[in-house]
Parts: sequence; structure tokens; C-alpha cells
Amino acid sequence: MPNAELRKRKNKQHNDRPNKVSTKKRKDKTVSGIHTSLLCLILSASIFTLFIILYTDQIPWLIGHRAIDTIAKRVLGYHKPVYAVVVDAGSTGSRVLAYTFHESYFGNHLMLDKELFEYLKPGLSSFAKEPKKGAATIETLLEKAKNEIPQEYWSKTPVVLRATAGLRMLPSEQSEKLLQTVKGVFKKSPFLTNDNAVEIMDGTDEGIFSWFTVNFLLERFNGDPANTVAALDLGGGSTQVTFAAMTPASLKQKDSIQMVGSPGGQMPVYTNSFAGLGLMAARHSVITLNQGDAINVTSECVNPIIKNKKFLYHGTEYFVSGLQENFPTSNVKGNSIKVGETIPIVNFQDCSKILSDYVRSKASPPEELPLKTIFAFSYYFDRATEVGLIEETSGGNVLLRDFKNVAEKTCHEANVEQPFMCLDLTFIWVLLNEGFGLKETSKIFLHKKINGHEISWALGAAYDLLRGEKKI
Repeated sequence: MPNAELRKRKNKQHNDRPNKVSTKKRKDKTVSGIHTSLLCLILSASIFTLFIILYTDQIPWLIGHRAIDTIAKRVLGYHKPVYAVVVDAGSTGSRVLAYTFHESYFGNHLMLDKELFEYLKPGLSSFAKEPKKGAATIETLLEKAKNEIPQEYWSKTPVVLRATAGLRMLPSEQSEKLLQTVKGVFKKSPFLTNDNAVEIMDGTDEGIFSWFTVNFLLERFNGDPANTVAALDLGGGSTQVTFAAMTPASLKQKDSIQMVGSPGGQMPVYTNSFAGLGLMAARHSVITLNQGDAINVTSECVNPIIKNKKFLYHGTEYFVSGLQENFPTSNVKGNSIKVGETIPIVNFQDCSKILSDYVRSKASPPEELPLKTIFAFSYYFDRATEVGLIEETSGGNVLLRDFKNVAEKTCHEANVEQPFMCLDLTFIWVLLNEGFGLKETSKIFLHKKINGHEISWALGAAYDLLRGEKKI
């Protein structure tokens, strides 16, 4: 083959190679484009599916909104914080809760991010004769809220104080003087206030807000009332029972039914606030039974070894003792380490009878309550942790008979460190069993926090303050 012809063929082969490489690159770009389109299609389908699930209530509404809000924040930079401050002026102490929410990307719902919780004792009602000192404790709590909320949001952040049973039971002249003094503190506050910012809260609202808080934190609002739980709140001066009403027996009690708004829609809610059935109110009534206005009092529900134990209630100091004669005793057997002895005790049956008469005079069992999943908190939780029924950090659940058993055990022990524990536990047992109709086998969930957030009616009040879900 001539050299010229050979060179011509080689040049042709050489010139063909770039065309093959170019073709390969075009193919790679086409495949990459297909992959990108497929990825976008999958992402779009996933988001669309999430919307469908969210708005057909197949998952709790919060889960769907949280997922969407995360995408909106990361991709679109959308995040709108909202703040509210609620002061809970309870009978045994005052608390401030400063809430940080954000508005959901869809639906304008409030999503809770965190809260500040601070507590001061004694309660505002203890300052009935010294209103300026009481107002000073509230001012201290508001200062703590200022440290939690960014300054540029102070003027947009609503603040309210709601007093509960402690102020409800004061003479109107004393409670009004306290409220007026606290209003003066609020007027100096940089937060958003109005003429209704400082008030005594009705027990009905206290129950509804507590119920809202528990179900909000448990993410139970999906439009089905059967998915919600009952809330039992035991305060110092009163106790509340609240649940979604579903049976004819509940719904016919129209004086106890409220139509309540929730993120899942409106539903009829049964709520009842029992004045005088708070833990401290019940304790006061029992230790002063048949003793008039005396401040040196004796009670069958207090161990005889207790003498002149101070108990402060609504500004009055009582000196409490157990029976000093004809009191029951128990024989404790000895062993190789400990000598047997006879110790004074509280007769559990006698104490239960006193409390039963008291509870029955103030409460009647709601027929539907035993059918519900029950969450109990406040003093229910506190006393359960103090005697080891549940862990303080995690909470837990007990059967009602566990309260009875530990009450009997405590009443048969001589304990100067917890002089009122026998009385308090026996009261809780009688209240739940006879006052609210729960059975010994009823399961009760006891928690102080849910998902890291405090169980407090203040959260429900804050949501209502910002969204007006329930007209007060």
C-alpha cells in the first residue's frame, strides 16, 4: 500500500476519535439530566404525599407541620417566631412561663419550640395583707421573662397574669387590692398588656387550658375527640377534671360542657372545677375539723409523734398535732439487728372516713371519666414521686390501688420528715376513687413534663392568648 494512502487512513481514524468521546459526553449529560428529573419527581411526590397525609389526618397534625416547617426554614429561610408570657399566680406559689412558638408554614398554626419556667414561693394570696410585697414577686418573675425573649419582640409579646383558687377564696377587698397593685407592675412592663391582663381565672378555664396543654404536647389533636386524653389537675385550692365529652351522660350536663377550639377543630369538652378539693384546702379542712377558729389543732390523720407542726394557709399559721391520747399503735417485730417496738400510727380507716365525708360533700363522679386514658399532674405527680411510686425525671403510670397501698403503708409509719404525707396520700386515694369514680385497677399516667415541656394550664392560656381558640 502506498505511503500516501496509509497516512490518509491513519488520519481518518485519528479524526474519528473525538467524535466518539463527544458522543459519550452527550450520553452522560442525558443520563444525569434524567437522574435529576427523577430526583425532583420523587421529592415532589414525597411532599405531595406528606400534604395528603397531613390534611387527611392520618398522622398527628404537629408531625406533618414540623416536617414542612423544617423544609421551609432550610430551603426558603422562612421562620416566624411568636412569643407569649403567662404568670400563674397559684395558691402555693407564682410561676412565670415565657413561651417561644413559631408560626407553621401552612395553616397559621402555632408550633411550640421552648419555654422558660421559673417559680417563687409563697403564692400571691399569702400577701393579702402586704400587696406591695406580693407585687414585687411578680415583678421579679417578669424580669426573668425579659431575659428569655429578644428585646425587639418585647412590645409585640402579650403578657397576662391569671390567679387561681388562692385568690378566689380571699375576701374580695383583699384580692382586688392585690390585683390592682400587680396591674401597676404590668403597666411598667415593656410587654404588651391591656386592661384584662391581670385577672382571677375561672376554674372552668383552668381545667380547659390544662386539658389543651396535655393533648397539645401529646400531639393528640387530629380531629377525633376519641384520640384525646382526660386531664386531672390537683392544685392547692381546687382540682379540675376535663375530657372530651362523647357519651350522652356527659353531653346532657350542659352546665359543664364547653365548645373548645383546637388545632384539630372544635369539640365538646366536659370540665368541672371543684373548689375546696385542692390538696392544701382539703388538708386545712381536715386538720381544723370541729375545732372552730383555733390555730392549735389536732387531727386523727396526723401521726401522734407530730406536735405543733406549722402549717401556713392563706396567711394564717396553724400548729398541728396528732392525737395525744387514746391513739392507735402498731407492734414492730425485732430482729438480730433491731429491737422490737410499739409505735404510734394513724388509723387509715378512720382517716379515710373523715376524708370520704369531706370529698362526697363536694364532688360527684363523672360517669365517662373511667372510660378515658387519664393523665394526672401537679400534686398528684409530686406526692407520687415523693413516696417512690414513679421516677421524678421520667414520670410513669400507676394503678389507683397503688395510691391506696402506699397511703396505708405511710399511715402506719412514724415520720416527722413528712408529717402530712399520710393525710395527703389518703386524700388522693379517696378523691380519685369516691370523688371521681375511678376503680382500683384504673391506670393513671403521672408526668410533670411531656417531650421536655412543662404540663401547665399556662400553655393553653398562651395559645388562646395568641390565637383565641376559645372565647373567654
